[in-house]
Amino acid sequence: MNYRLVARLTGMLLLLLAAAMLLPVAVSLHFHDGAMLGLVFSGCVMALVGLLLRSVVGRGASLELHERESYWITASVWIVVPLVGALPYLLTGSLKSITDAVFESVSGFSTTGSSVVVDPAKLPQGLLVWRSMTQWIGGLGLILFVVALQRRLRGSTLALYGAEFSGTQQRRLHPKIATSVTRLWGIYLGTTLVLIVLLALAGNGIIDSFCLALSTVSTGGFMTTATGLDGYSHLTLALITLFMFLSGVGVALLYNFFTFHWRRLRRNDEFIVYAAVYVIAVAACAVSFALRGNGVGVSVTYSLFHVASTVSTCGFYATGLEQWPFAASVVTFLLILSGAMAGSTGGGLKLRRLMTLALYLRNYFTRMLHPNAVFTIRIDRQVVPSDYVHKIFGFVFLYILFIIFGAFALTLCGSGIADAFCLAAANISNLGPSPLINTMGANLEYAMLPTGAKWTLMVLMLAGRLEIFALLAIVSPEYWRKR
Repeated sequence: MNYRLVARLTGMLLLLLAAAMLLPVAVSLHFHDGAMLGLVFSGCVMALVGLLLRSVVGRGASLELHERESYWITASVWIVVPLVGALPYLLTGSLKSITDAVFESVSGFSTTGSSVVVDPAKLPQGLLVWRSMTQWIGGLGLILFVVALQRRLRGSTLALYGAEFSGTQQRRLHPKIATSVTRLWGIYLGTTLVLIVLLALAGNGIIDSFCLALSTVSTGGFMTTATGLDGYSHLTLALITLFMFLSGVGVALLYNFFTFHWRRLRRNDEFIVYAAVYVIAVAACAVSFALRGNGVGVSVTYSLFHVASTVSTCGFYATGLEQWPFAASVVTFLLILSGAMAGSTGGGLKLRRLMTLALYLRNYFTRMLHPNAVFTIRIDRQVVPSDYVHKIFGFVFLYILFIIFGAFALTLCGSGIADAFCLAAANISNLGPSPLINTMGANLEYAMLPTGAKWTLMVLMLAGRLEIFALLAIVSPEYWRKR
């Protein structure tokens, strides 16, 4: 095990976070919000720890990367970074409890958006900016930051690229992993900047535009007020709805959208299914809302927003409907589990996995009628390897198992059964803040949860964001004995 390389790459990422802290510090200085010293000290601690890991512990590290290092780097980064990222909440005095600070940080970096902050509007402006930046940095993946930073890595860079997305087949934009990752970050940054400008032109303040844009593109869901998106203009909600839908598309596929290769979108099976799911879910929700006495226009508009928020696992919400039907809650719960496209910033099981399972089951039942027939699973006119299908079955089984055991742990902490399952499903799918599944019994007032429940949810957030395998690999004796 090349521990020096693990320490070196983790340290580089912490140094990058320390540099990113300059923006919240500048905002805090401009608004005189009283948080500047806490943010400065937090940045200094990040820089110091990063320098120690990079230049002392990681000094002389070989840049030869093997598969074991890729999983260790993934796990260590996703544990160390959220812990260090909790410092601004503590040192500015915004959150008093270590558990609450770590919870907010883990929720941000994992793009879950579950929040223990009762009223975000009371947070210092600089901390609001940091809070949204944690989502944006974690949205595309901390490991992709590492690959982009350390382009000289040799060996199994593909393993590092796939460790954070271990359950999906990732589409590359270039034969070289580092170049492909750089292009992905370019698309991600460009999309964010476009939305910031559009939100500002729609009449929103610069801080609101910045925070909402970063939360939308990362599908994080942190909001700047306790009332969600109530009070924002119809244009603002329309822009956020559009970009939530786009953020549920795989980032590599978005490259075709922004380079005007729209024909490739029409030829992508997963995108077709994603668009169809969105349209069907909107229609189902709109009909159920209208049948409960809501206006047709309001029902359609709200359904467009709500379904985009849920299927992308962004979790934004806005009130405005007088009646919320149970049928819409069922649709919401199914969308939470399915999630968006593979390679997107959204969570959930991902549609590509579900498509593969559906095709496998179709072939299985057809083979029962025609035992000698030979079938293959094809997506985008390409045969899906059998080992990938087996990996999907394993992932879905583990995903459901995590929800069950997570819900069981939450019931031990005092939550009701319906609350526990809704909380577990929402947080492992990285859709935390949406109160729209309350009609199924969930109480999403995270600040009121006991300490044990918060740590349980943090484990579920990380498991969902890392797609389980990376966490399980480093604690599996069999994994280490094979090497």
